[in-house]
Amino acid sequence: MYATEQDIIDRYSAEQLLITFDRDASGAVDPDAVARALADASDEIDGYLSGRYRLPLAVPPRILTFMAVDIALYKGSVETTVTEERRTRYKDAIAFLTRVAKGEIQLFSDDPNAPQGGSGASFSADGRLFTRAGMGGLR
Repeated sequence: MYATEQDIIDRYSAEQLLITFDRDASGAVDPDAVARALADASDEIDGYLSGRYRLPLAVPPRILTFMAVDIALYKGSVETTVTEERRTRYKDAIAFLTRVAKGEIQLFSDDPNAPQGGSGASFSADGRLFTRAGMGGLR
C-alpha cells in the first residue's frame, strides 16, 4: 500500500477523512471503506507502474503516497462528497501516472528495481591510437 489513513489526515485533515468515509452518518470513519479505497488506489497505481518497475517497489517514493491519497479520496467518495477539486486532483494523479508509464517521468534517478533496457551488451576500448601529440603536429 502506498498510503495509510494517517497519510490522508496529514495531507488533508481528519475532517476530510470523516466527510469522505462516514458511510452511515454516525460521525465515525468506516475503517473498512478507507482500507478498500487505499487498496484500490494502490492497485490502480501498480497498473501504471507495472510496465516500468518491478513490483512491489522496495522503497516507494513519497510522490506515490500523494497520488494514492488523491485517488483514494476521489474513488472513496460517495456522490454527495465528490467535489471538482477532488476530481481535478484525481485527474492530475492519473496524468502523472500516465507519464510515468510512458517513461516521460522517472520515479527514481537510479532505481535498482527498474527493469534494465537494452541487450545487456557492453563495450570497451583501448586508449586512442592517434592523438595530436602522437602525430607530430600534423593537422
